[in-house]
Amino acid sequence: MIPVLRKPVRHPPAHHPDDALLAGYAAGSLDEATGLVVATHLALCPACRDAVALFEAVGGALLDDVEPAPMASDALPALMARLDREEAGRPAPAGTAEPARLSDPVLPRPLRDYVGGDLDAVRWKRLIRGIDLYDIPVVSAGRGRIKARLMRIKGGVAVPQHTHEGTELTLVLEGGFSDGSGHYRRGDIACSDAEVDHKPVADEGADCVCVTLTDAPLRLTGPLMRLLNPFVRF
Repeated sequence: MIPVLRKPVRHPPAHHPDDALLAGYAAGSLDEATGLVVATHLALCPACRDAVALFEAVGGALLDDVEPAPMASDALPALMARLDREEAGRPAPAGTAEPARLSDPVLPRPLRDYVGGDLDAVRWKRLIRGIDLYDIPVVSAGRGRIKARLMRIKGGVAVPQHTHEGTELTLVLEGGFSDGSGHYRRGDIACSDAEVDHKPVADEGADCVCVTLTDAPLRLTGPLMRLLNPFVRF
């Protein structure tokens, strides 16, 4: 499980992952990319941390009622070898506290471990005018099309209208954006699927920085942009 740093947030998030994602995180059953997005939200959301703690407690109580089964003689070495493989590419545990800083970092600890620092360490690439991307290096076994990215949208800029061939999670880290479903700011997470056709617009006055996860390409739906679908895979 990706470690979570507990720290205060000025405005508690109003939009949260659903219970299935929180339960999956508690059980350690999420893929690495999804676990990273949920862990980052948890670093900013006391309510969801409490929910995960409850899921963990319930899971522990259920395990107490399970009859023990005999283990093979090589079970422990095999388990330790598997843990070593799974942890090889993951960040070191974050602990429960950070050194004092002059200002709060924009990227919570789970993301900083992947990026190698805060926003000043991000090597942005231009997608279109006003929108930059950074591909987060995650490994998602069994879900080869899943992508995790940082996105920076200039204040007032709209993301091209689109829908989704799969699921998209978007977690706001700085600034905010609005679409047909509401307004999202730091700590809020939006979940979109094939039933959602939207055109998110960054708040005026400041860049909106998000971490996004997609498990299938987006599909442009605007009057002119839809003509680009054969040439653009995002």
